[in-house]
Amino acid sequence: MQIGEKIRRLRIEKQLTQEELANRCELSKGFISQLENDLTSPSIATLIDILDILGTTLTEFFSDDTNERITFTNDDMFETENDDLKFKLMWLVPNAQKNAMEPIMITLQPEGRYIEEEPHEGEEFGYVLSGIIYLHLGDKKVKLKKGESFYFKPKANHFISNAGKTEAKVIWLSTPPSF
Repeated sequence: MQIGEKIRRLRIEKQLTQEELANRCELSKGFISQLENDLTSPSIATLIDILDILGTTLTEFFSDDTNERITFTNDDMFETENDDLKFKLMWLVPNAQKNAMEPIMITLQPEGRYIEEEPHEGEEFGYVLSGIIYLHLGDKKVKLKKGESFYFKPKANHFISNAGKTEAKVIWLSTPPSF
């Protein structure tokens, strides 16, 4: 296995330059360049440090990607409820918090709302499957109905609430994962 190419791919996925990765690992940019071009090999300790910065482990790094699961059934999904705020949350992909995005489905009962989140890095996307919701984004309050979507950079406090008299369902993607 040529580890350099795989390290380069992970670094680019994390949107890091060679210099940024080198600085975070307390290595030189030249060493990272040589490593990515398979001109040198790291010690196990150095490789563990690099992989930690890149968000993976030795086991995941050396595992065969061809066995990565790409489809999921209802049995794979995990669900939780909040009776006070009248919502149900379903994680659609198990262990998605380790990925770049995390898809969930939120079911809001009438007068229900999701937890208010503070500003953070990344992007948010939602698609209304059924019902009518309000997207609360800072001082803004936008009404959306079935078949409509939203997309924003979370630079203000934000949450959704049910604007109707029936249940509302929303598919919501967050990157990086924050649910």
